[in-house]
Amino acid sequence: MDVEIKEPNEANEANEANEASEANESKDFQNVREKEVQDSTDSDVDSQIDMLRAAGIGIAEDDPTEPVLTLRMWVLGIAFCIVVSGLNTLYTLRTPSLTISGSVVLLLAYPLGKLWEKVIPNWTVPLGAWSFGLNPGLFNTKEHTLIYIMSNLSIYVRLGADVLTEQQMFYGYKAGWGFQILITFATFLVGFCLAGIFRAIIVVPQELIWPGVLSVTALTTTLHHVKQDQVQSRYDTWKISRYAFFTLACCISFCWYWFPDFIFPALSYFSFPCWIKPESKVVNQIFGMSSGMGLLPITFDWSQISYVGSPLLIPSWAILNVFVSLVFWIWIVAVACYYTNVWNTGYLPFQSSKVFDNTGGVYKVKQIVNAASDYKLDVKKYLAYSPVYMPITYALNMYGLSFATLSALLVWVILEKRHVMADAARRVPHLIIESLPGRSREYSEDERGDPDVPLWWYLIGCILALFMAIFAVEWWDVELRWYGVLLACLVALVFYPPLALVYATSNLKINIDIFCRIVAGFVFEGKVLANVWFFNIGYITTIKGLYFAQDMKLAYYCHRKLFLVQCAGMVVGTLSSLGVLNWALNHIKGICTSAAINGFSCPYSSTHFNTSLIWGAVGPRRYFSNQIGYSALLYFFIIGAILPVPVYYLSRRYPNSLWKRVHVPLFLGGLNYLPPATGMNYGSWAVVGLTFGWLIRSRLHGWWSKYNFVLSSAMDSSVGIAGVVIFLTIFFTGASKNFNWWGTEVYKNTCDWKDCAHLDIPKSGKFTQ
Repeated sequence: MDVEIKEPNEANEANEANEASEANESKDFQNVREKEVQDSTDSDVDSQIDMLRAAGIGIAEDDPTEPVLTLRMWVLGIAFCIVVSGLNTLYTLRTPSLTISGSVVLLLAYPLGKLWEKVIPNWTVPLGAWSFGLNPGLFNTKEHTLIYIMSNLSIYVRLGADVLTEQQMFYGYKAGWGFQILITFATFLVGFCLAGIFRAIIVVPQELIWPGVLSVTALTTTLHHVKQDQVQSRYDTWKISRYAFFTLACCISFCWYWFPDFIFPALSYFSFPCWIKPESKVVNQIFGMSSGMGLLPITFDWSQISYVGSPLLIPSWAILNVFVSLVFWIWIVAVACYYTNVWNTGYLPFQSSKVFDNTGGVYKVKQIVNAASDYKLDVKKYLAYSPVYMPITYALNMYGLSFATLSALLVWVILEKRHVMADAARRVPHLIIESLPGRSREYSEDERGDPDVPLWWYLIGCILALFMAIFAVEWWDVELRWYGVLLACLVALVFYPPLALVYATSNLKINIDIFCRIVAGFVFEGKVLANVWFFNIGYITTIKGLYFAQDMKLAYYCHRKLFLVQCAGMVVGTLSSLGVLNWALNHIKGICTSAAINGFSCPYSSTHFNTSLIWGAVGPRRYFSNQIGYSALLYFFIIGAILPVPVYYLSRRYPNSLWKRVHVPLFLGGLNYLPPATGMNYGSWAVVGLTFGWLIRSRLHGWWSKYNFVLSSAMDSSVGIAGVVIFLTIFFTGASKNFNWWGTEVYKNTCDWKDCAHLDIPKSGKFTQ
């Protein structure tokens, strides 16, 4: 074999040429990023910088000598991962459900880390090259953040637990531990790889600030007193420190939450016009907070205000887009359709997450699909019973606007982000080759000079995830075939980048779950289990991928690597969640039934069950071809594809106008929590968000910069902790059974709470035949 040996000068010239080529490629990519930033106004850039500084980012310089992967971090991180993933899995089976958020973990981990710092002796465990100390010294922000990240990932393992519960308890198919571990870890790994593969597009760009991490950075810098003297001198406002303000706000919020959650629940559903006229249909439909429009969005419950996320973290432009969407689609279009009885919705509540039959009652799915029919649609019984009817907000938002959002997302990405996406696609082969072992540069470096995770690690993880998912669905025969897994992953691959770009700028998620249900309904018609797992692999993986990417951004801001920590969180969280799930399903009496003790009726799995039966058994083909007229909703695909085009050109033609603030995917898909969220949730969220993000920020900028994100952390943490305490001490023990008074019942004795419809059912008992 002939080998060409280059002289030193030739080799140096070759190396310089290679480096120049790589530098040019990197420069080209940077130019594209700069072009995207230049498309924004100067106020946008200033606003982003302002938010980052207010959240504590950039206050402290990175100290590379700080210990990170310490025994303290691993012990506390794994412990919180086990406890949080287990409890959240247990709570998802119960009504009312609770969530232990990452903010709670962040708050509780701090005193434990400081206790370790003060109590544990500084002994060294002699293991040669693997020697480590029991106490590395001060509990630093790097350890604290990694503990948060590990437990934060485990929280969302509950998304897969709902689907497993649906399969076992409602369909009666017990696949066992092997299937549960493989499919859960596979969906985790797909989301993890999506975040890693698209990291250069959705994490690295500085203009993507991921607002959801700002409260975390604000809380960590506050707890650790990082450069508090610098924070004090920066803002001309109250002299109270961030730490003292956080403590005070947290204590007040903790005490207050006992009133709307237990003592005086009417403060949570403060629809006083409905209390005055409890029997009036019109009043209750206009002002109702349960099944009405929520036109007077007053509530004194932070959990209601932050139902779709803390409004203090959302940019004002994003809140405005969603609020305008609420006004136009729900308070104008939906109202007009409802009172003109479009699709017979006048016989149903204005809003509900339930589906109904032609008598106005909740649809009895088991009359047409049950175990006796092998969970396949009995067409004769279906025709004899009733078509499926949806309330107007359910049909308009969950289907019409969801369809429009899907097409709008793709067109929006082509118009707004085509340069970045195309350049990133061209650089993928180079990144793979560059990251291979044995290269002179083992892998690329970001602007901090830290080595990045090689891209081929994520590609190997993706292959492993596909193998586990395909093996699981084929070996355990859950109706979804190997090509179904590939198709579901393709759906996730196509929609993940635009979903991540929206989330990275607005902290708002857009759902594609209905799209996955419909695709599976066409490809696997009549197969309900295939519909269940196509939805899981195609949609839930993207949600997990968003949280993975958000944590990557957090580590990017906080100067640390987290690949190993995220992998550990996936493994530990999966095992902990499945352990608690199997214990609960086998030991809690009457679980997933109306007779379950302490409310363990599996509400989320029950909802998934109805949805999968409709789209898996009834199927979209039959659903959109019936006499009701739901086929008109398919025109929303065209609306979504057209709408971004004029907005794009108007924003370019008038760069200093309001058109620059219009975000079509958010305008169409920002109401994705509605239902079960209501106009009250979105209305109060918008009012609070605009009050802090626009009014207070513009008039009391110093106060906002110093306290806004700390206040968000204090509210989320205190409500999360108070909710757990109230649940365990009051509701779980049964102490609340005999506690009744006007403030606990007034909002329930209304037409709004009883789901009153606009039109009365005809004397025949059915509004259609």
